[in-house]
Amino acid sequence: MQNRDTEYLGKLQDYYAQHKVLPSFTSVAKLVGLKSTSAVAAMVGRMKAAGMLDQAPDRRLQPGKRFFEREIADSVRAGAPQPANDALRDVVSIDDLMIKNPSRTVLLTVKGDSMIEAGLLPGDTVIVERGAPTSPGNIVVAIVDSEYTVKYLARDKTGFYMKPGNKDYSIIRPKDGLEVFGRVIGAFRKC
Repeated sequence: MQNRDTEYLGKLQDYYAQHKVLPSFTSVAKLVGLKSTSAVAAMVGRMKAAGMLDQAPDRRLQPGKRFFEREIADSVRAGAPQPANDALRDVVSIDDLMIKNPSRTVLLTVKGDSMIEAGLLPGDTVIVERGAPTSPGNIVVAIVDSEYTVKYLARDKTGFYMKPGNKDYSIIRPKDGLEVFGRVIGAFRKC
């Protein structure tokens, strides 16, 4: 891509985030400040070659595989400050990073504070892969006595149970049954 294509891509990403569709060539020209649709066609061609844009069967523009990639510019310390480094380090697609099996992956909102010591706060979103292999110590979403909960999967001589990540809560032992719905493979929160 050429020098201003990153800026143009940012404008297209913002437009897509707001409207959930990409604009027509004429609207792209207005959005990014190009004078002609031939300049837009050249820019779109470069972005298609880079995997940022694609074309739907009806010839409309649509996001390409790399459209949702985000830059990882540097690391940041949680301790003592470090000098800033604006150099681009890597790019990542959140889906490529976190979701290996899209058809088996769901997002659930955390309610309650029974997992705060595990870093899951009320309102966080957990990424859950249904049918993923689990073992004691994994954070899972389970159906315990017909009710869903997110906890650590635990096991002792009497069987499997759910262990909270908050000392103010008691363990949950199933009366009628415990079925693991899926393993928590990630989480995020909006600040």
